[in-house]
Amino acid sequence: MTRNAELFERACKTIPGGVNSPVRAFRSVGGTPRFIERANGAYFWDAQDKRYVDYIGSWGPAIVGHAHPEVVAAVQAAAAHGLSFGAPTESEIEIAEMLVQRAPSMEQVRLVSSGTEATMSAIRLARGATGRNKIIKFEGCYHGHADSLLVKAGSGLLTFGNPTSAGVPPEFVAHTIVLDYNDIEGVKAAFATHGKEIACIIVEPIAGNMNLIKPVPGFLETLREQCTAHGALLIFDEVMTGFRAGPCGVQGLTGIEPDLTTLAKVIGGGMPIGAFGGKAEVMNHIAPLGAVYQAGTLSGNPVAVAAGITTLRLLAAPGTYEHLEAQSSGLTEGLATLAKKHGVTLSTDYVGGMFGLYFSESVPTSLAQASEGNQEQFKQFFHGMLDEGVYFAPSAFEAGFVSLAHNDETLEQTLQAADKVFAKLN
Repeated sequence: MTRNAELFERACKTIPGGVNSPVRAFRSVGGTPRFIERANGAYFWDAQDKRYVDYIGSWGPAIVGHAHPEVVAAVQAAAAHGLSFGAPTESEIEIAEMLVQRAPSMEQVRLVSSGTEATMSAIRLARGATGRNKIIKFEGCYHGHADSLLVKAGSGLLTFGNPTSAGVPPEFVAHTIVLDYNDIEGVKAAFATHGKEIACIIVEPIAGNMNLIKPVPGFLETLREQCTAHGALLIFDEVMTGFRAGPCGVQGLTGIEPDLTTLAKVIGGGMPIGAFGGKAEVMNHIAPLGAVYQAGTLSGNPVAVAAGITTLRLLAAPGTYEHLEAQSSGLTEGLATLAKKHGVTLSTDYVGGMFGLYFSESVPTSLAQASEGNQEQFKQFFHGMLDEGVYFAPSAFEAGFVSLAHNDETLEQTLQAADKVFAKLN
């Protein structure tokens, strides 16, 4: 038995499924999860000391590479002064100022400890600010595991959603309308029917949880127009795309300003943190100023904030996003070329430091289209690349990530491995 298998067997005795987040279990691809011992730059090493080029980057946060010396030094310095205070610190102000400066729609921001907490709080705030109950979300967009968001579409265009998790009572999602991502007419129809009852739309402006899926022309514009016309708030969930898709997130790339933005991942550089923010007139509804309650013992944790501040400073260096774009472009174009060489059907896409691989004829625009890809070929590709020392997401429905530590060497290693793997696909 391998060391990874031994650890997985041991973990399964005390941890449900052997993992602390479901996708890590390799259930959708089969096989044994890799238990990571250490990481540096664009690589990590498993319990058997095998090195992998890492294209998950802790699912997005490791944008400057693993164990960046400046980030590590900042964490060590902060930890030396104490791990948590439960009282304000100057560093909280500093990171809030950085976030407000970089996200054009935000005037004020509240720090929390996770992306789930950020989206949950933003929706509560939207309901409190508007005095309305109904929300719109989109099939395939994941906004954390809060009860009202673990929901799939109903049986008809304007039916309300059904829980996707045991333990979520149907009444908890009774006010959640689920539409297809990129369905412009569906959005208009929902507002025509329920416009006066809708508190907000929450959306991944570029989706990363059904693989990388971009908005079609007019989709985000329609969300903004309909929310404005009907007095609802537009929430951009930029937990994944924030400061990764571009220096100001998707809102910076598109010029479309949401009323509220949720952030996490990159803003903590690998430490647990999240945030939500928007215009002051909306944020003033949050306690202690307003009646919408939100609190957190570890919110603004000084060690996490130190990692986030340093990461954001590193991202401000000239050429940062050009490098990320070049790595994403080189990877996706290289893989597409090799797939074609070996007669494998593959389409690819990218934005900033995110990319998508689809074993289908074209890039999907919805969860339904993403689900039509060749799942068996993806599994073969995943395990083949894993054997060659390249670690992609263990799911066909997750975006991939590059970092500033990825370079020509890691790209060449990846493409050489892919050349071998594509040759064996059937």
